Amino acid sequence: MQTTAIFVTFVAGLALGALAMWVALRRTAVTPTDDVAQLAAAQAERDVLRERIVDLEATVSDDAQTAALLGPLRDALSRVERQVATLERDRVEQFSSVDVALRRVTATTDELRRETSSLAGSLNASSVRGQWGESQLRRILELSGMLRRCDFDEQWRGRNDTGDDVRPDVVVHLPGERSLVIDAKAPLSAFLAAQEADLDERARSAALGRHAKQLRSHVDTLASKRYWTALPQAPAFVICFVPGDAILASALNADPGLLEEAMERHVVLASPSTLIATMRSVSAMWQQATLEENARELLTLGRELYERIGVLAKHTHDLGGSLRRSVEAYNLFVGSLESRVLVTARRMHDLDVSATPPRGVAPLDVTPRPLTHEALLEPVLAEPTPAEPAPGNPSDERG
Repeated sequence: MQTTAIFVTFVAGLALGALAMWVALRRTAVTPTDDVAQLAAAQAERDVLRERIVDLEATVSDDAQTAALLGPLRDALSRVERQVATLERDRVEQFSSVDVALRRVTATTDELRRETSSLAGSLNASSVRGQWGESQLRRILELSGMLRRCDFDEQWRGRNDTGDDVRPDVVVHLPGERSLVIDAKAPLSAFLAAQEADLDERARSAALGRHAKQLRSHVDTLASKRYWTALPQAPAFVICFVPGDAILASALNADPGLLEEAMERHVVLASPSTLIATMRSVSAMWQQATLEENARELLTLGRELYERIGVLAKHTHDLGGSLRRSVEAYNLFVGSLESRVLVTARRMHDLDVSATPPRGVAPLDVTPRPLTHEALLEPVLAEPTPAEPAPGNPSDERG
């Protein structure tokens, strides 16, 4: 802005100098009459130029003030420009990272799709489906806190009430020598066919309808086998384990009356979540039964201990009586010794037969402490004790 002001001043000075030279040249070339007119014209033109110069100076001053006001804004714009450049650089780096992550996710998704297709292809085989269902059932039982060959048996063999051989997948043992039968061979082929990605809604609905029909047919088969009749004290139903909540929900959506009709046929349809809750209840029943058994054993041990304490109290009472009779016999012996033996010994000492007088023997005055507690006296008082001879008086033996 300062350069602009200097340039404007320089231009104004040149204009004034040119005007002065022109006026001087006109004075030398015109007559006096024309001189006055030209001088007036030159003065008027000078005044106009002066006004223009003043306007230019005012404009330059305004531009300088504007430049002073716009200086902080220019600095702020410079900082914003630097920040925008930094953000742009970071954005490029972030987009590069996101692109790498998306490629990795795409690769993982493709691999998962291939694995899923392989798994779906494997599950199309009935033997593989059966092994997968049994493996899922075993994991649920172990997750519920049950032990193999202790709380449940696999591939149990038996005969139902019609004489047919049956082999349920799992037999769960219940308290009280009861049992619970579980089957894990649910059909999955139609459900897997309904999960194809290129199916339309009509074809998927038709596949799910076939899935519900297959599950209904499996329910009829389980009902006809009558597993519960091959086990003593087993509840009159069999649990049909469906290894997936979505698998069972799809069948029930296609056939809403399937669950009730299966219950009427003594078949309980159970998904993994339902079976986990059931097995947790069975585990809690075992814990309660164990606590009750321990309580009964503790009660038996308590009664036995109480009886033994009673016998021990009787023996203690008898021992106290024996000690008391021993003390009484000892005192009788001391009385006899004092009145019959030591009297003669003292007479012999008086006759100078012995230089040392005989020493006296004092009787015992300590008696055993008797039992006083009611619980200890009860078994003692329950049995009659034989009559004891009256203790003799030591003084009766004197004389």
